[in-house]
Amino acid sequence: MVTVERTQTGLRLEKNVLKVLKGLAEYLDISLGDLVEGIALHSFDGKAPFTPVTLAKIEQLKAVYGLTLTSADAHRLTER
Repeated sequence: MVTVERTQTGLRLEKNVLKVLKGLAEYLDISLGDLVEGIALHSFDGKAPFTPVTLAKIEQLKAVYGLTLTSADAHRLTER
């Protein structure tokens, strides 16, 4: 275990992305913060953050929450 200091953030996310992240965190039985940290740390190391099983669950959650955005949409979203 590594001891860290965490801070609160007012991160703004697309609403369906957030729903999928919350659903995935619940599925994995971890906090949303733990999930986002894990995704970031794996990405910083150039590693895929999810197993094929988890990716399959993400696809299910995307269908449930109507998330149609993909990585191709990243950095190209405008807010209403």
